[in-house]
Amino acid sequence: MIEPEILRAAEAHLRRRDKKLARVIDAHGPCTIGGQRRDPFHVLCSSIISQQLSSRAADTIQARVVAAACAGVRFKPAHFMALTPEALRACGLSNAKAKWLRAVAEVNHADAAYFRKLGKLDDEAAIEALDALPGIGRWTAEMFLIFALGRLDVFSLGDAGLRRGLNLIHNHGEKLDDEATLAITARWAPYRSVGSWYLWRIADMKAVTAA
Repeated sequence: MIEPEILRAAEAHLRRRDKKLARVIDAHGPCTIGGQRRDPFHVLCSSIISQQLSSRAADTIQARVVAAACAGVRFKPAHFMALTPEALRACGLSNAKAKWLRAVAEVNHADAAYFRKLGKLDDEAAIEALDALPGIGRWTAEMFLIFALGRLDVFSLGDAGLRRGLNLIHNHGEKLDDEATLAITARWAPYRSVGSWYLWRIADMKAVTAA
């Protein structure tokens, strides 16, 4: 959980370092990222389910998995170890995602302290450890750091929503290359996760308008 006073300090820092982002902060109000504790295993499974899907499709499939696996409570390793791959595929998951969820469940079942140990690593070491798991790439690991571990200084270069939001406020919607993107977001350190939260707000609004 991220304390509110830390978020207010982050917002003030971002306002000073990026005047264009400051206007977004003023428009959307206080950041609420990390406002409540989130179960690491549940976050990781949700991230796997969401890979390469729109928000709407991911929410639909996750709702089906929740109904099949745990009847509305948080995902636990035992839920995925009890379900067959066929049952998971019937929820709309690919065969690969069904296998990855089972593999992550087995890792956590074998070592109940796995996520606690992960939380003691620095950002890059944690990303490297997660990347070694089946089906977990850098984007999924970065989402885990932000939403499960409450890390404050993560910007995911591979996140389409973040790139879209940054393009909108800094380049009139035209695509910025990786170097320009990293140069802009480097100014937000050590609060790039908070800056990312505001970019997602912009990207979500644009998507709704386009729909």
